[in-house]
Amino acid sequence: MKTSARACPLPIPPPQAGEGSPPQCPPDKEGDAAQAIDKAHVFAANRAVGRVALAVKTADGRTRRARVHEHGSLRVRFPNGDGSQLDAVLVNTAGGIAGGDRFGVDVSVGEGARLSVTTTAAEKVYRSLGPEAALDVTLDVAAGGTLHWLPQETILFDEVALRRTIAVDLAADATLLLAEAVVFGRSAMGETVTHGHFFDRWRVRRSGRLIFAEAVRLDGAMAQLLADAAAAAGGVAIATVLLTPGDDANVAAVRALADTFVGEVGISAFNGMVVARLCARDGAALRHDLSAVLSTLARGALPRLWLN
Repeated sequence: MKTSARACPLPIPPPQAGEGSPPQCPPDKEGDAAQAIDKAHVFAANRAVGRVALAVKTADGRTRRARVHEHGSLRVRFPNGDGSQLDAVLVNTAGGIAGGDRFGVDVSVGEGARLSVTTTAAEKVYRSLGPEAALDVTLDVAAGGTLHWLPQETILFDEVALRRTIAVDLAADATLLLAEAVVFGRSAMGETVTHGHFFDRWRVRRSGRLIFAEAVRLDGAMAQLLADAAAAAGGVAIATVLLTPGDDANVAAVRALADTFVGEVGISAFNGMVVARLCARDGAALRHDLSAVLSTLARGALPRLWLN
């Protein structure tokens, strides 16, 4: 018969007069460690994991799906099937991202293909009890290909912990329009993000050579950091837009809209690319400005879901 490795004589008689406290069982370190492992396993089993791998190619002058792989709670749908450009919509069936969740998106655009990728709605990243959530994006665009990476806003909640990486490989003549917007709390709901952790890393290469790199790290007192004049000057909604190739004509087209912006928008061209930075008092103001910037740089209509 199998017996427990832990032996403690029970019951323990009560102390007699003049005696001290009754003897205590020694700490069960092995049992505590096993319980901690069990809790970790339960936590991991309840975390959302999702991945989408999408490859597109041209056929008869149109962009078609070449390969679609879906895993876990991440899905991709295609609202249009005609035209030279294919629209893809990412769907997170988990209903948001929480601490410990892991998501990945791999997109490959074949030679001469045109693809636009967005999301069904703003992605919400909730508070974490400790472990950080991870979102890893890999984008590859072949010769003559065009990719518009235009997800809707990422909304961060108080005590968030998120690590996001975006890695892009472009052929010599590929075109990329990439935009990411982050909103720190839903102002209309009276929410603020006072503390948390957010790490965002971008690396863009053309023909294997690094052409754009940046990393943003906000740790601890986020509200205090964003209030700094050198950061967001009290704004709670920010965005970065990258267009490559891009030139001074793109910059001039966006600057011509200056009187219509409700937040701050800065844009410049360098090394054959255009970068725009946006900052606004709330998510609605940011979306107003970002929609105008993207429509101008994309030289066409935004994904229909952006207009809802």
